[in-house]
Amino acid sequence: MASIAEELAEKQQEISVGEFFERNKHILGFDSLTKSLVTAVKEGVDNSLDACEEAEILPEIKVKIEEVNDREYKISVEDNGPGIVKRKVPEVFGKLLYGSRFHEISQSRGQQGIGVSAVVMYGQLTTGKATLVRSKVKEKDYANEMKITLDTKNNEPEVLDEEVVIWEGKDHGMRFETTIKGLLRRGRHSVFEYLKNTAIVNPHARIEYVRNGNTTVFKRATDQLPEKTKAVQPHLKGIELGTLAKMAKNSKRRTLKSFLKHEFSRISYSKAEEICEYAGIDKKTNPGELEVEDCKDILKAAEKVKLMAPKTDCLSPIKGMLIKKGLKNVLKGKHPDYYAPPTTRDPEVFSGNPFQVEVGLVYGGDLPKDGPINVLRFANRVPLMYKKGGCAVTSAIKNIDWRIYGLDQRGGKGMPKGPAVVLVHVASTRVPFTSEAKEAIADIPEVIDEIEKGLRECARSLRTHLNREKKRKKVKKKFTVVNDILPMIAEKSAQIVGKETPELSKSMTKIMGVVYVDKNYEWDNGVCKIDIEIMNYTPKEKDMNLFFEKPYPETELLSSNEEPAHQGDHLEWKLESLKPSEKRKISIEFDGGLEKDDLDGTDVYIEGITETKLIGAEPLPDDWDIELAEIKEGQ
Repeated sequence: MASIAEELAEKQQEISVGEFFERNKHILGFDSLTKSLVTAVKEGVDNSLDACEEAEILPEIKVKIEEVNDREYKISVEDNGPGIVKRKVPEVFGKLLYGSRFHEISQSRGQQGIGVSAVVMYGQLTTGKATLVRSKVKEKDYANEMKITLDTKNNEPEVLDEEVVIWEGKDHGMRFETTIKGLLRRGRHSVFEYLKNTAIVNPHARIEYVRNGNTTVFKRATDQLPEKTKAVQPHLKGIELGTLAKMAKNSKRRTLKSFLKHEFSRISYSKAEEICEYAGIDKKTNPGELEVEDCKDILKAAEKVKLMAPKTDCLSPIKGMLIKKGLKNVLKGKHPDYYAPPTTRDPEVFSGNPFQVEVGLVYGGDLPKDGPINVLRFANRVPLMYKKGGCAVTSAIKNIDWRIYGLDQRGGKGMPKGPAVVLVHVASTRVPFTSEAKEAIADIPEVIDEIEKGLRECARSLRTHLNREKKRKKVKKKFTVVNDILPMIAEKSAQIVGKETPELSKSMTKIMGVVYVDKNYEWDNGVCKIDIEIMNYTPKEKDMNLFFEKPYPETELLSSNEEPAHQGDHLEWKLESLKPSEKRKISIEFDGGLEKDDLDGTDVYIEGITETKLIGAEPLPDDWDIELAEIKEGQ
């Protein structure tokens, strides 16, 4: 009689990757009908954005959803990317854990090789239908079209049908179409909300959304492509013990010194020797002979040695003004009063992986005043729409006492309330997600600490703005008194004493002591007319540069009463020798059917005047200083 152990042994068998995820589809984000629809669109859009950026193409993405039957939808995602060569199409769409980025240390949206193939699997699982893929590369006059399913038992693609087709008007690109069970809803967790948020952190993309025949377009807010990332080596600071031991065992280097120098980022020969000395290990030791205790000593030594921060070219942060443009582009109708200068923190490291935190903050206007602030979470330019409560971003926000920055917060703990939107973007070579569905960022202390620091920077800007607004109201009242009432008093007084009305300009400049900027917008048959008046109410002559940020790259300047010194995403005028009490007006006209919403958050910036002496405009942002220096150097 066979033993129980033998009987159990007979039942044990290997489980394929495909079978595992087929039975555990919730792990990949397919745990509800609404969420499944969002996940399917998300995976397709992520692939399209990554492909376009790698090929340095400004993305044009079209998402279309059609209801086929009750809770059954046909989804298609089309892009203008480089396309996929014919032989690779089946693997990309029909094989789990197949991709090009898993072993690279660089920022990208997709890294696990699961995403779009999981959508194919979910479609055939819920509707029994194959996924149709069309791909065209630039070198070919035709496109390849295939019907693909996934053999979950063997984790291999099955091509049911293929043909060559002519793709009219398309030089290159990819389109996939799948039918899945889902539920199309509006609201916070909808496909629309996902695409809107994607447009915020991808302002270089044009995204078209067609839902049951209704079209929404998220315009491209900039022609500037994200910086192209480069793969880097791991950083020794914070790397896991097991990872170090595995790297040492597999290394082909003959000495520990050479291993540290050539297989880790930012370690010179001198630093490698220093680490060996602190660790008490001969620098000529073969890395393959290192024991676990030796690896522990190396990690301890690395903490004592001052290593350079990780290289930043493996990351692609959005950066200041583009974060603001993205927010402005999708907050139409809310008319916020204030866009805090977005902050991009310097790169840091967790577990040997470089990461960078960015924070943006918008306040006031028509944003809801009574409820909690709106938090927008992103990782590698991808919106995180679920599991908000279990995310490092939420933890960091709750750790701050927002009352000192002007927001309501009961007891100084929990989620603050007020008319504000907070954006947090974490860019990393390996985002520490809490699950394969990539819905939330794990509570890694180093990550939370950086998010908190970024939040505090923006919060301090908000506090400064609120204080400045109080001062601005006082100055405006003072301005009204000085500009309107004082001349009347002087005139009446002169009449009473029988003398000429005195010249008040010098007195007014002494009283005011500021440069005052006033803006006025008018619309006439699709033409937007903007008057910017600059008044020097200081006792000294001033030189300054005035900048106006264009709402969109394609916005056409029709006319200007003064020729701009520079035209591009922004316009620049050099205002020289503006005398005390002198006024200068810049009048410009834009075409392109601009509306008031398009001008929300579009500021006038002044260079050459200190912030304390400026009313009605903003000082030039730091990242514009850098950009303008690069433009001048290029000229």
